[in-house]
Amino acid sequence: MHPGLKRAVVAAALLGPLAGCLSDLQPGAKSIFDLWSPPAPEEAARWAIDPYDPENRYRGTMLLANASFAGQPVYIRLFEDNIKDADPGVRGAAIRGLANHGNPDHVPLIAERLKDTDPSVRIEAARGLQRLHNPVAVAALIEAIDPAKEDEPAVRAQAATALGQYRQPRVVEQLITSLDDENLSINHTTRSSLSTLTGQDFGFDRGSWARWNKDEKQTFAAGGVFMYPVFNRAKRWYEHIPFVPPPPNEISSIPAGMKPVGP
Repeated sequence: MHPGLKRAVVAAALLGPLAGCLSDLQPGAKSIFDLWSPPAPEEAARWAIDPYDPENRYRGTMLLANASFAGQPVYIRLFEDNIKDADPGVRGAAIRGLANHGNPDHVPLIAERLKDTDPSVRIEAARGLQRLHNPVAVAALIEAIDPAKEDEPAVRAQAATALGQYRQPRVVEQLITSLDDENLSINHTTRSSLSTLTGQDFGFDRGSWARWNKDEKQTFAAGGVFMYPVFNRAKRWYEHIPFVPPPPNEISSIPAGMKPVGP
């Protein structure tokens, strides 16, 4: 048997038991491969503006946020509207849409969400600010890594990463202070941002960082290039099956609006 045909037969055998519940897994699905077929842009947009169902608004907004074509003005306006939605899931999805497809002018809108009442929205906002460059975000990000003002460690960690793109003395000073954060993940992201900004690495030793920063006159002379972190994973077993899309891995880059800088 031809290897391709053999894989298709194996796939059918593995996925066959799901055929009876296709409509439960994805409404309207008529074949097993429809499970991996995203809805049409028009359908996703209808979900995203459904005034009665926040789950539909979330699903539609998130689908558009991750779609390659959603940088068109009509979708950008949708993200701008949905970032103010009453549902936190919708707000978070809209932030992701602006982070993926927006521009530096959207930074103030996203930075406002660092004060959101829902921690998941604040996390999404801090992560989104890693992908767009606008110095107006600095003050809000500095507050977001202060445990006296932000009690969610994941927000502080993401904000510390976002600050790694801003070559400002106040950023370095606050990052050095955050090396004393009791959360280890924040220590690591803070250290990484300090190393990116300065080209130095004194580990987690706040005293050494502080002494170096006090004595060094050209803090950013040896600094590197900030690249925002991205989603990336290996294929799962079923993603080796013919016609099943690969994982949605991304390619890292500098934030939109940031001029390439280096040592």
